[in-house]
Amino acid sequence: MKLKDFFLLLLLTLAALLVHGYHPWVEDAEIYLPGVEKILQRQLFPFNAQFFEAHARLTLFPNLIAASVRLSHLPLEAVLFFWQLASIFLLLLACWQLICQCFTGPRARWAGVATVAALLTLPVAGTALYIMDQYINPRNLVAFAVVFAIAKVIDKKYVQAGLFLVFAAVIHPLMSVFALSFCVVLFGIKEFDRRFASLACILPFGITFGPSSQAYHQVALSHPFHYFLHWRWYELLGAVAPLALLWWFSRIARSRRWQNLDQLCRALILYQIVYLPAGVVLSISARFESLARFQPVRSLYLLYLLFFLFAGGLLGEYALKNRVWRWLALFAPLCAGMFVAQRALFPGSAHIEWPGAAPTNQWVQAFAWIRSNTPRDAIFALDPFYMSIQGEDENGFRAIAQRSALADAVKDSGAVSMFPPMAEEWLSQVQAQSGWKTFQLQDFRRLKAAYGVDWVVLQPPNAHALDCPYQNTVALVCQIP
Repeated sequence: MKLKDFFLLLLLTLAALLVHGYHPWVEDAEIYLPGVEKILQRQLFPFNAQFFEAHARLTLFPNLIAASVRLSHLPLEAVLFFWQLASIFLLLLACWQLICQCFTGPRARWAGVATVAALLTLPVAGTALYIMDQYINPRNLVAFAVVFAIAKVIDKKYVQAGLFLVFAAVIHPLMSVFALSFCVVLFGIKEFDRRFASLACILPFGITFGPSSQAYHQVALSHPFHYFLHWRWYELLGAVAPLALLWWFSRIARSRRWQNLDQLCRALILYQIVYLPAGVVLSISARFESLARFQPVRSLYLLYLLFFLFAGGLLGEYALKNRVWRWLALFAPLCAGMFVAQRALFPGSAHIEWPGAAPTNQWVQAFAWIRSNTPRDAIFALDPFYMSIQGEDENGFRAIAQRSALADAVKDSGAVSMFPPMAEEWLSQVQAQSGWKTFQLQDFRRLKAAYGVDWVVLQPPNAHALDCPYQNTVALVCQIP
């Protein structure tokens, strides 16, 4: 790789950050970051840690981030920002290596990589995934490892491909299954071409075909993206339409004798033909409700990533060429649209939440005050739907405040959807908070007696005669007497 290409990838990385933003505490960060924080400070989260430790036990992601903090002696916020930038750069580098094996011209190569950079936060059909999240998490790290593994399979360096797949497996076991299965399909097509027509499916352990519990059924209702047949029509179209376009890409590649591109497109079609029927079957009957948590149609994550890489390459080869105005006409509105979408998604927060900068989101300000001014063994209760409140921007309480809390109905339900044995306890805690907006002092005392809750986060002006040492225009932090 030339030094000039390296610096261009660095510039694309910074441009991607400016377009898509950075929000370290949002969405699934509420699941993954408390695991990091508990490794760094063992006394944190004495209550309800199971709602994030269930994930933490299956991945080395918390250990990797915690080790980075200890070795660098930098604050956690700085380390998270570094890994986010590194994951974007490494993904673009992996895409560069792969597309160089598909196209010979620099225009096609750079157009493909630039397309991926411009669409990092594009939703992947109905899977509730982005190509890359706005915060560091295991999926971001797996993304570049998967693309590197595919590039090594194309190059017939199978040992190196295996090492990347092992890294993916220890960081995100579920997503690595999709990567492994695609590499198996690609290997079969490369070695046996059209004679390769079957794939042995690898499924995670712990599968049961028994009916799910009523508590788990409550969780399932809040996660329709697990069930393919519950998707909206445009999400279904987003799952099927890329297959037709990949077939077209394959025909173009064959006519130009781009063998690697042809094989990759055909492998993607076969790979998705394996997973789509599985997604349909698991959506048909309630008997399969607990199996749907393995989300076979999340295979679309890898398909979308490679699809836009190849689509960008073909646009560069046939449409953009060396006309600067064409590049601007494509990427300027594309990046502007992605920027506007991100601002609409996180309107109450700074577009890039720089490490060490004072938060602009008032919910985050309240959570940060809690981290600095309440006992580490404090147990909090919040509106169980607090992450869905307008302006809260899906910022995670545990991740920011580093305090224990009763189960919520948004992110903790996601953990329960993957680990059904926690469903009964989750439902019990969520039901205990039913009617939160009308709670009175006796309701808070009931939570204190049942779960040891001694602090609450409320929305003003509902103080309910509680002592509230902190308040701003959106949140009150109060102690239960």
